[in-house]
Amino acid sequence: MGESVTEATITNWLKNVGDKVEIDEPLVEVATDKVDNELPSEAGGILIKQLFEKDQVAQVGDVIAIISTDGTDTVDSAPSAASVVEETIASAQIITENNSIDSEDLEKNGPSGKFYSPLVRSIAEKEGIGMNELESISGTGQGGRVTKKDILLHIENRGSSPTVVTAKSVAEAPKATVTQETVVPSYIKGPIVVPNPGDEIIEMDRMRKLIADHMVMSVHVAPHVTSYVEADVTNIVNWRNKVKGDFFKRENENITFTPIFIEAIVKAIKDFPMINVSISGTTIIKRKDINIGMATALPSGNLIVPVIKKADRLNLVGITKAVNELANNARNNKLKPEDIQGGTFTVTNVGTFGNVMGTPIINQPQVAILAVGAIRKVPAVIETPDGDFIGIRQKMFLSHSYDHRVVDGSLGGQFVRRVADYLEQFDVNREF
Repeated sequence: MGESVTEATITNWLKNVGDKVEIDEPLVEVATDKVDNELPSEAGGILIKQLFEKDQVAQVGDVIAIISTDGTDTVDSAPSAASVVEETIASAQIITENNSIDSEDLEKNGPSGKFYSPLVRSIAEKEGIGMNELESISGTGQGGRVTKKDILLHIENRGSSPTVVTAKSVAEAPKATVTQETVVPSYIKGPIVVPNPGDEIIEMDRMRKLIADHMVMSVHVAPHVTSYVEADVTNIVNWRNKVKGDFFKRENENITFTPIFIEAIVKAIKDFPMINVSISGTTIIKRKDINIGMATALPSGNLIVPVIKKADRLNLVGITKAVNELANNARNNKLKPEDIQGGTFTVTNVGTFGNVMGTPIINQPQVAILAVGAIRKVPAVIETPDGDFIGIRQKMFLSHSYDHRVVDGSLGGQFVRRVADYLEQFDVNREF
């Protein structure tokens, strides 16, 4: 039905109960928020039951009709065909969800006689929902049946209602206080995309798969908010142009803008230490060390984040050497496992690709990440004792994404503003 479609309205049945249906013959017309479609039959036989009437809404994964493939054309044969249909339903849902469904622990029919599909039972078991709780869910499907949408809505609202605790869970619970763990629902799956003729199919390498999983996890776990500030970095540009030759002669190192940005970030973290935290369930872990990760593009096109440990203990020269060493090791595949562990805050330089700003995704288990944009010459109002005038200044945007569970707009906004203040107050006469 399409990548983002979750439901469709039955607009017209093209076959009536008792009609013979050929495989791939149009069976029903449906309408979604995107397109109107004719759905072909996936089997040949006699249509013996329509489970949805015209103008009713069906969810993706719902069974909408039963076709007898043994030639029987009476509804009375439906019970004998039900077992075959049920196995077909289970197989179809395995394909739809791209995941094996094991729902043997919950009966398909509850004490009230209500039917629960394999998909609903699978979700219930993964979320620890017992039959009593399942029976309490109000279903919007045919005959009050609980649909996938119903159970997902119930799970979403569970946090606002008392948790159902079984005797078994009480017996197995440890005596000590348990910290609630953040879990990404395992039933959230991406769409299955069918390639068009001529499309090239490229299998993700191992690192890209890890990056993809990490990014999806971060977006599901943390509610992202991004604040933006424009900073005047004219003094920094002029200072670097002035000292970069002598710096290389003395230190045998190139000085880039990245170490200067990291130095300003470290100073701002000292001013706002609650940016330098992690969340474990409902517990906030305030980090002692300031370990700055810097997102680095690899020759393969993948991304890696080496970490400058205890950056608050390094001067600008020390940060510069650490940045250059880690960047070179990353490009030459010489990073050690410990080089990419323990980060408490990340900076990514989207300006190297000519981008003026971005909305970076938090590198879990951190709670914030700062993207620095391209430095551009722009006209700006310059205030002087003799009045205001227009001049050319070097400016850049800072984009600060943060986890709204623990970092509110006030803290997130003040932090990025403080970073900009440190950059704008950079001493053009500074010695290195």
